[in-house]
Amino acid sequence: MYIVVDERRSVADQYVAGFDAEGAAARFVTAETMQLWLGTASRQDVEAIEGVLIGDCDDRASCTVAIRSATQAPIIALNETRSLEQTLDLFTVGIDDVVRKPVHVREIIARASAIRRRMNRGVEKAPAPDRDGRLTVFVDGRDPEIDGKSLILPRRERHILEYLAKHRGRQVTKGQIFAAVYGDLDTEVEESVVEGHISKLRKKLRTQLGYDPIEAKRMAGYTFIG
Repeated sequence: MYIVVDERRSVADQYVAGFDAEGAAARFVTAETMQLWLGTASRQDVEAIEGVLIGDCDDRASCTVAIRSATQAPIIALNETRSLEQTLDLFTVGIDDVVRKPVHVREIIARASAIRRRMNRGVEKAPAPDRDGRLTVFVDGRDPEIDGKSLILPRRERHILEYLAKHRGRQVTKGQIFAAVYGDLDTEVEESVVEGHISKLRKKLRTQLGYDPIEAKRMAGYTFIG
């Protein structure tokens, strides 16, 4: 899930639509809303953030500090003018990258993925291997591997598997999965959407592995057991 922080709703909506077109969940918030949400969100919801895009807001420095205190997700700032002093100030407060508008969402996703790869170098795999070492789940955008061969998954299914693997052994609800994959933090959970994606994912994993690494409990949620 990507968070777009900007005071201009029309601008933010364009980026959210761009992320959606690329199959990446995104959510618009103002700087004030972001800080309020960070103060009340569960750890799992915060860990679902793949990147934060900060555009125009009153105090980007304070917003960045608040975000960085809650998550290590890549923070990318948008600048409308070329200013070395402003760029250096942003890096000083914790921004990971600064790009000048206009910039395509694909570049933003690529930059965020590159930042995550550098941060996760040496620990890119899931926190623990599956039960017999055949399944490898990455957290940097790569498709999972079974017996050393890539299992090509649609973006939504891959994101679900990454999210479950990050929380290996812990039960997560449909609501948490929906927020992580679709970026919807407030509205009611579309359970049928989540169930549909997970059903397809589990079928593919069972076919390749001969067993189901995802445990499902009715009315409760899902657990990646490996």
